[in-house]
Amino acid sequence: MRALRKLEPGPGFVMVDVPIPEVGPDEVLVEVRATSICGTDLHIYEWNPWAADHVVPPITVGHELTGVVVDRGANVSEPEIGRLVSVESHVVCNSCAWCRTGQGHLCPNTAILGVHRDGAYAEYVAVPAQNAWPDPPDMPLSIASLQENFGNAVHTATIPNIAGRKVLVTGSGPVGVMTMAVAKALGARAVYATDVSDYRLELAAVMGADVTLNPARDNINERIAEITDGEGVDVLLEMSGASSALEAGFAALKPGGEAALLGLTSDAFPFDLDDNIIFKGATVYGVVGRRLWQTWLEMRGLIRSGAVDLAPVVTHRFDLDDYAKAFELMQSGECGKVVMFPDPSYADGPLS
Repeated sequence: MRALRKLEPGPGFVMVDVPIPEVGPDEVLVEVRATSICGTDLHIYEWNPWAADHVVPPITVGHELTGVVVDRGANVSEPEIGRLVSVESHVVCNSCAWCRTGQGHLCPNTAILGVHRDGAYAEYVAVPAQNAWPDPPDMPLSIASLQENFGNAVHTATIPNIAGRKVLVTGSGPVGVMTMAVAKALGARAVYATDVSDYRLELAAVMGADVTLNPARDNINERIAEITDGEGVDVLLEMSGASSALEAGFAALKPGGEAALLGLTSDAFPFDLDDNIIFKGATVYGVVGRRLWQTWLEMRGLIRSGAVDLAPVVTHRFDLDDYAKAFELMQSGECGKVVMFPDPSYADGPLS
């Protein structure tokens, strides 16, 4: 089968032929129908310091996917052969103190698809059966493929108290704009979005942002003070990992406010802990992955009820063989969610 792999440290990927994975007794084999690109995949493609510290080549990359179950191990009764599934990328041990107390997303033994074990940018992938989330058979493949990433948005937005509050989302990439849609669905009084890309700010407005701000031309602190009557925002949802966004976000956070941080930073940077958090009396949450399986149940409800429409987030589709063009587009920032298809006949929209 074809698989997109990181063969050695350094930028880029290589498409190679490898054997179809064998399934273990508790695993299923999924024929990949669609797989989307995440910011983490871009870090690995560019081989930034985070990737160098966490990824050990050679490995098949990618962790967001949907596909059809085509084989399963001896111990597996669900999901059935032929079922369309999306996949939770965090493979946990089920036996540590965190797994046994309902906090599997914090499992210290986690192996992530495309980071610690072979992932989704391939024709087939083997995953634990418990990681295969059954989808409605008529769900668009593009939407099904990005549910794992949508789970990041749902997890981030459901940790603080959102209803009736003013929310600032720093970073309007795909997961950022999905987070805005969740915040609106949960009853946010107002959602403010920041990004340095006007393309992504336009997408933020489509996904529910009431005010969009570009720090390249807007004074974020002044504008937030103006539109909140000098009070600041109740909730900060930080999705970018950029030091400037963190500084601006915490400056805009009102005393006693809440912040949920998902964005990964590439390098260390100075941060005023005293004024930004301690003297402000702020509550800060670190967000990792999805709560297993609470977040998946929550996002299923948001999608099936129509409270959140993810269709506008998918802006480009590519044949997996055109991965280089797909990643160049991701680097440009002139896109929303980019979805790739190992078999282009399954594309649910025009290919770029």
